[in-house]
Amino acid sequence: MEIMRGKQASFMDSSALAGRINGYNTIHIDIGTGDGRFVQHMAQADSSRFVIGIDACRENLQEGSRRAQSNTLFVIANAQALPTGLYGLATQITINFPWGSLLQGLLTDDVGLMFGLGALARPDAAFEVRLNGGALTEAGWSLEEGVQQIQNVLSANGFDMRPAQVMLANELKTFPTTWAKRIAFGRDPRAMMLRG
Repeated sequence: MEIMRGKQASFMDSSALAGRINGYNTIHIDIGTGDGRFVQHMAQADSSRFVIGIDACRENLQEGSRRAQSNTLFVIANAQALPTGLYGLATQITINFPWGSLLQGLLTDDVGLMFGLGALARPDAAFEVRLNGGALTEAGWSLEEGVQQIQNVLSANGFDMRPAQVMLANELKTFPTTWAKRIAFGRDPRAMMLRG
């Protein structure tokens, strides 16, 4: 799989990955990680956790991966074709405020995305998706309808989902992603979280 460190992209095979994650019982995979701020925060909050950020845009990953800690890894990959080398590793998967093809994949039950999400997860892996009203409106959905659609898609693909929870503006302001701050101070500060 292709990984990023600063402006340098390289390839990591399964044995090198096994060496990097050796000794970590918790493997957190963040899909659509953007600038990597969330990955860095999660890795700093718990040094016993290994955090992998995945994004299709290598430019997004450059700055965050330059400051990567030893318990982080940044992977260049499309969410609809997640690297097989990561299959079966995740104890936790997050998708924070998706837009574009990642959001469309969640809304339309994209086969590649759904297969990849299931394949990444260990049995009983925790799964969280945070959605914002502005991105869903751009995709042609209201916040409530879009959240319900994604919940239905995930449930139909074997994810045991709980009822959606509203994310309030003060929670968005303190949530450790660049997008959460933009949403909190933007024109449409509505967001919801799905957990399963």
